[in-house]
Amino acid sequence: MPVALDLSGESAYKQATVKLVQKRSKKTGLPPGSLVHIGDHKAETVKITAFDYAGSRCDERTITDPDGLRPPADESVTWVNVGGVHKTEVLEAFGRQFALHPLLLEDIANTDQRPKLDDYEDYFFMVVKMLSTTDRGDILVEQVSLVLGRNFVLSFQENGTDVFQPVRDRLRGGKGRMRQSGADYLLYALVDAIVDQYFAVLESVGERIEALQDQVVSDPKPETLKNIHALKRQLLFLRRAVWPLREAMNGLSRSECPLLHEATKVFFRDVYDHVVQIVDTIETLREMVSSSLDTYLSSVSYRLNAVMRVLTVITTIFMPLSFIASIYGMNFEHMPELKWEWGYPLILAVMGLVAAAMLLGFRRRHWL
Repeated sequence: MPVALDLSGESAYKQATVKLVQKRSKKTGLPPGSLVHIGDHKAETVKITAFDYAGSRCDERTITDPDGLRPPADESVTWVNVGGVHKTEVLEAFGRQFALHPLLLEDIANTDQRPKLDDYEDYFFMVVKMLSTTDRGDILVEQVSLVLGRNFVLSFQENGTDVFQPVRDRLRGGKGRMRQSGADYLLYALVDAIVDQYFAVLESVGERIEALQDQVVSDPKPETLKNIHALKRQLLFLRRAVWPLREAMNGLSRSECPLLHEATKVFFRDVYDHVVQIVDTIETLREMVSSSLDTYLSSVSYRLNAVMRVLTVITTIFMPLSFIASIYGMNFEHMPELKWEWGYPLILAVMGLVAAAMLLGFRRRHWL
């Protein structure tokens, strides 16, 4: 399911309770290949779009009946994008028309898959996590399943929102080498669009962490601690979504499958380098958040020590003053100073001199 991770203010702590493990109880006891959607959110409508292109030709259409789809018979390339995977009858129709394995269809419906790459000999199956940001700064995480055949690519998304618009624009405008390349290059373009969006998401998270670090140093509050723990949990979620993708991209760049041309493997190696860079960035951000927690605890401890030091100084100063006052508060009849005209101001002067001397001593010892 698409999951919103809010990194701002009080709502960040509330969204930090997002589930890292989805419930699978509804699948318990079912045979392998059973299509059960385990996500909590469903797209309002399942939207299916298709691109058929070859050279200068590019046809775009909306599909209403998936049973009418077929792998292209000529050398053209077909890209079918499905927005919404909660309707099992749609997945079954694609399984029939493109001869997809039942376990593959089960993985598409199971939206808690980790990024991976499976080789089914006649086609590749790949799972990727798509990250995007909202206007409010939330991070949306949803699963994208990709199937690469000889001359077709199928993409299945949990929701209709995606980052594939640049790819569509390149196909419509005939820019670059997209129309002149095969289905493997289209797969690269889709994965590259997803990975490029990771950089934008991490940039947003990095800015929030830097602002949080400034707040930790200047004005640490209880809400700051909640935001730190929320960021730690969210970065753990992002790491889980991105880390396994390294192995999948490495497998694509080194595969000997005839579906992948040598010229395209160079591009997959470039995406692999980007994924490694993203993983390193996530690890760096996690260390920054951990250090922010240490800084927060140190700042709170320092402020507490400063308050305790002031209170201790005040208490220490009043100890001799209280001692002097307690002496002249005793109910003895024969105390000469009690009937002396200048006794009261003298005692006040002595108490003031004692307090001033103690303050001067504390200042010289750098206790104040």
